[in-house]
Amino acid sequence: MKKWNKSQKSAEDTQNLAETANNVPLTVEEWKKQQAEGKDEIKSGELHKSVAAEATAEVEEKEIEAAPISKEDAAKVEKFSQAIAKIKSELAKDIVGMEDVVDNVICAIIAGGNVLLEGVPGVGKTRLVRSLAQTLQLSFSRIQFTPDLMPSDVTGTNVIEQDEKGKMTTVFQSGPIFANLILADEINRTTPKTQSAMLEVMQEHKVTVAKKSYTLAEPFFVLATQNPIEQDGTYPLPEAQMDRFMFKLLVDFPSAKEIKNIVTMTQITMAETAKAVVDGETILSMRELAKSVPIIDEVLEFAVNIVNNTHPEISNASSTAKKYIRYGASPRAAQALITCAKVRALMNGNYNVSYRDIRALAYPVLRHRIKLNYNAISDKLTVDDVIKQVIGESK
Repeated sequence: MKKWNKSQKSAEDTQNLAETANNVPLTVEEWKKQQAEGKDEIKSGELHKSVAAEATAEVEEKEIEAAPISKEDAAKVEKFSQAIAKIKSELAKDIVGMEDVVDNVICAIIAGGNVLLEGVPGVGKTRLVRSLAQTLQLSFSRIQFTPDLMPSDVTGTNVIEQDEKGKMTTVFQSGPIFANLILADEINRTTPKTQSAMLEVMQEHKVTVAKKSYTLAEPFFVLATQNPIEQDGTYPLPEAQMDRFMFKLLVDFPSAKEIKNIVTMTQITMAETAKAVVDGETILSMRELAKSVPIIDEVLEFAVNIVNNTHPEISNASSTAKKYIRYGASPRAAQALITCAKVRALMNGNYNVSYRDIRALAYPVLRHRIKLNYNAISDKLTVDDVIKQVIGESK
């Protein structure tokens, strides 16, 4: 298994030391020399930003020493990362920018979770899911949520039909939820009754109508969207229902260069041009491989401590939680953090979970699971700002 070198300085400590030094540039070689000599401070000057990033990355990599890996496992990891590269390459034909969103959506699909996407209209949410379905050879369905949408409009219902002999029988007519990839557009515009039916399907991966259950085909993935601007006539999802989503991703407005590329792309064709590179069975096998990725106790405890430090009511609560957080994350957050960290490790060609994986995924996992108090609003802090402080206090 992996070993953790506790004497090794953390990346954050190194960065802080670099920022508090003088203005004389210090090269990576000089920095390494000082570390080899056992010096606790950097006295020769300040690292340039690019040099600091390189030095920080090298220290972070030393946090966990990779244990030997068998040839069979190494081949599986290589095959996994190659499949991810192919998927991203095909998606790039239809999607401009959104690299982080694409990475996290792919991660959630493989991990078996669902994603809540928040962004203004017209940034490519529908195109992303359609292109994904095409690349993964999966069926796609879009549900436009409105206040008058009923649960049966989503799940399906029994209808009366006449058979060849003239006998009247009830037949189940499946709804749009019976697909592999579902785009639940503006999920907060429908009533809580329909939201509950949708979220039950997301959790159980099955539909029950007239005391009969129908299992959905795997892999099953829901990408639900919310418009952060308009709130009139909406039904915000309660925290208990938001917790069902593995990630909450924020889609930023594209830059001028990205808008130019979007316009150029869509002038050629509005249709998705991505080609199929993997199938559903491959996704399921990738999911099984991710479950076997090892994680050492120190990294597991680090992830658990991050989630634990979002709770202000516990005896050893973090100062950030006491000051800025009203309600903390549930145990589902820890489960999602570890499950997705294993997938992310494989996506980057690694067969072990690192602290870097945990830190990167803490934001999409926690941002919809913690509720801020008035102090955070008064200090003009976003959820991501508070998460960053929680991570800094976790060990």
